[in-house]
Amino acid sequence: MEGDSTNLDAAIESLLNVEKQMRLAGDVAGTRKAVIDIVELCYKAGAWKTLNDQIVLLSKRRGQLKQAITAMVQKAMEYIDLTPDMDTCIELIKTLSSVSAGKIYVEIERARLIKRLAKIKEEQGKIDEAADLMQEIAVETFGSMAKTEKIAFILEQVRLCLDRQDFVRAQILSRKISTRVFDADPSKEKKKPKEGDSIVQDAPAEIPSLLELKRIYYELMIRYYSHNNDYLEICRCYKAIYDIPAIKEDPAKWIPILRKICWYLVLAPHDPMQSSLLNATLEDKNLSEIPNFRLLLKQLVTMEVIQWTSLWEFYKNEYENEKLLGGALGAKTEEDLKLRIIEHNILVVSKYYSRITLKRIADLLCLSLQEAEKHLSDMVNSKSLIAKIDRPMGVVSFRTAQDSNGVLNSWATNLEKLLDLVEKSCHQIHKETMIHKAVLKA
Repeated sequence: MEGDSTNLDAAIESLLNVEKQMRLAGDVAGTRKAVIDIVELCYKAGAWKTLNDQIVLLSKRRGQLKQAITAMVQKAMEYIDLTPDMDTCIELIKTLSSVSAGKIYVEIERARLIKRLAKIKEEQGKIDEAADLMQEIAVETFGSMAKTEKIAFILEQVRLCLDRQDFVRAQILSRKISTRVFDADPSKEKKKPKEGDSIVQDAPAEIPSLLELKRIYYELMIRYYSHNNDYLEICRCYKAIYDIPAIKEDPAKWIPILRKICWYLVLAPHDPMQSSLLNATLEDKNLSEIPNFRLLLKQLVTMEVIQWTSLWEFYKNEYENEKLLGGALGAKTEEDLKLRIIEHNILVVSKYYSRITLKRIADLLCLSLQEAEKHLSDMVNSKSLIAKIDRPMGVVSFRTAQDSNGVLNSWATNLEKLLDLVEKSCHQIHKETMIHKAVLKA
């Protein structure tokens, strides 16, 4: 063994002399070959510690050529999977990442190394360490990295942040991905690089396709929005997944997603975005495959009071099934569902009445007076309804109070309409008279 190590040291020494001559002569190909030979020699001898030492030594040599360092890092990366044990593997990755740190020409290799190391840390259960490692790398600034690889890397950063419950950082990282990227047509992307442009490398084989990345992105965003129960955003994420061609073609995949879209639409607070999504979903022909949900959305669109008890009896089984299917419907969603039905009913009442007693509202909504008043106040506070409650009289007024300009404008409009009608009437009378005279003369 001693003889082997002496032979190895002698062989490395002679190759280092060759490398020095080539480097000083500025021979790129020769230097690159000498560097690769040294790395290969260490690997074949199974001297992993010597390999790490030589990598550091070669990278620090005076006037070392960029191409030589790039070739050395790339060659050594091939040996990561061939290391005899995990400690040697981690040591090699750390050596390579420290050598490539701060060098823009091996930034992609460094990013891949860090991703590899983070995966190992995660498998060891060290989620925090893995997340911290990944956050060091800002791949969005890498010009020569393939778009899909960049997105996959950022998504990995987001996933690790969500795993360690760091929702603020997860949101910041997710904003680095523009959703427009997923709608791009990959067939039109292949442009010939202009002179002076950095050549974009092809993504490694294990990187998913753009549409697969789109699905992963929205699934991560669903996890983020589920944390703060943002039902409308969850619904929009499911809608984006639903629109992926591979999912739309397979009923086994799109039916559960369409069910979730319907649930979250119903759970989302009433606003213009929710209304437009609701109407767009109702127009979807696929909804006829799940008639119960079509009926549910129809009830929300129809301006009629919904009885909570009968609705809950009808949909309780569907709701329980959804929870069993692993949807994000938590314990709070049942209360939220009831709240949305109450809000819908209050909006219906406000459409049909300008003034109504609080007792009558409570009867219509199947609530106590205090509950009815509380829900009304909450809706007025959130500006989804304009109403005034006269508590001594127990009357609710849904009229909007107009300012003086508004009153004058409505008067002016009414007068204009009246004069218009008078003018039309005069014209009709004049026309009739002319016809009558013409008949008499004849």
